[in-house]
Amino acid sequence: MPGLVKYCDIILGNEEDAEKVFGISPDRGDVHAGKVESSEYESVCKKLRLQFSDAKKIIITLRGSISADHNTWSGILYSGEKFFEAPVYQITHIVDRVGGGDSFTGGLIYGLLTYKDDDQKALNFAVAASCLKHTIHGDFNLVSVSEVEQLMKGDSSGRVVR
Repeated sequence: MPGLVKYCDIILGNEEDAEKVFGISPDRGDVHAGKVESSEYESVCKKLRLQFSDAKKIIITLRGSISADHNTWSGILYSGEKFFEAPVYQITHIVDRVGGGDSFTGGLIYGLLTYKDDDQKALNFAVAASCLKHTIHGDFNLVSVSEVEQLMKGDSSGRVVR
């Protein structure tokens, strides 16, 4: 895998991928504890950047598991210079996790193309889009841009109601 990743401009994975694929784990924290803190994964981003110096952005999705149908959901983006953290959403009734990563990636692509100079907003869009996908049966994210943007404007509790 490192042979392919070295050609990538953007590296994207979840909180476990760097450890499973590259042997890179957070300096502190335990992904298996069920609670995931974004600050624990800054070190993972930095280590990935050292290994893949041509990568322009490194993004990690962060899922905390409270129960089978209650997760926290967020993400971080490292531009090589600055870290961005998305809000942490409490998904209190997961309908279907299938397609959650795909919807994050699609949301990120949309966000990076739409908010070209605003990595924070691009990341927030990706996390909100994927968060909403967790409330939909099937593997397609059947939400509109306006629904995602509405969640992005939501209250500070981060609770998703659909």
